[in-house]
Amino acid sequence: MRKEFKNETKKTSKDEKEGEKMKKYLVKRLIQLPIIILGVIIVTFLIVQFTPGDPAVKLAGSSARVEDIEAIREQLGLNKPLWEQFVDYFTNVLHGDFGRSFLRKTEISKDLMSALVNTIYLIVFARIWSVAAAIPLGIIAALKQNTWIDKACMGLTLAGVSIPQFWLGLMLMKIFCLQMGLFPFSGMGNSFFSLDGMMHAFLPALMLGLPQMASISRLTRSEMLEVMRQDYIRTAKAKGLRYKSIVIKHALKNASLPLITVIGTQTGYMLSGSVVIESIFAWPGLGRYSITAIIGNDYPVIQASILLFAIMFLVVNLIVDLTYSAVDPRIKY
Repeated sequence: MRKEFKNETKKTSKDEKEGEKMKKYLVKRLIQLPIIILGVIIVTFLIVQFTPGDPAVKLAGSSARVEDIEAIREQLGLNKPLWEQFVDYFTNVLHGDFGRSFLRKTEISKDLMSALVNTIYLIVFARIWSVAAAIPLGIIAALKQNTWIDKACMGLTLAGVSIPQFWLGLMLMKIFCLQMGLFPFSGMGNSFFSLDGMMHAFLPALMLGLPQMASISRLTRSEMLEVMRQDYIRTAKAKGLRYKSIVIKHALKNASLPLITVIGTQTGYMLSGSVVIESIFAWPGLGRYSITAIIGNDYPVIQASILLFAIMFLVVNLIVDLTYSAVDPRIKY
């Protein structure tokens, strides 16, 4: 009885220590987050400052009078010393005020949030289908190693990784939109969850998730093959456990940690991938909004877009790191 009590006490003490380590790690990451964001704010501010051309001239137009250009410079605070301009910019960013777009003449904050929601919807759509397809495909390929099924699955994923997204996107658009008329050509529907909205999002989400599906599938196969060779899997087979239970409860569970790492990291990279996809399919998201700003030298929008991309990437990575402990308590902080 005493021995059992001591074991329980040791286990509780160990759990408390792990909990304290987790808290310290979380505090450390939360402290790092605003420091990194501050660095991004400084970089975005300096990028615009050292970009050739005068923002006031861009805003006023090439045919504007000198007096009008000077008035705009005064209004934007461009005549102030550099450090005062940064203080004003930093203060506005803290209040969520990114100014007005040079091209659209609208508030950037509202446009940015609208575009962000559209991009998140596309990423979630792409993330769901890519994971739902990749993991079963990788498991099947691993269980049927060196058969025609394995080769077919890996050939499919190799094509998904190798074929350029922009080329495949244009080909799918030509076949399914122009020739067959199965999907809308571009833009988005009236509602995310309506049939029309999903039909608009189908091809962009398919293209955005295809490279991720391919890489996750190949990683799943590799990890499953490694796990299925372990002693505890052979022990489970010797005990007569159902093969399905061995694969799902034991093998896949132990192979899932690298998958979570890649899935989380890819979700951040999908933000940059959305720039190309949204441009091809004219999807009104953050990527297309940013590209339009870059082409039109819309400096405030460029600054806001870079900052938002960076924040989202940092938050996604933080969530992935904190998810590790839930999947594998052996992870040390």
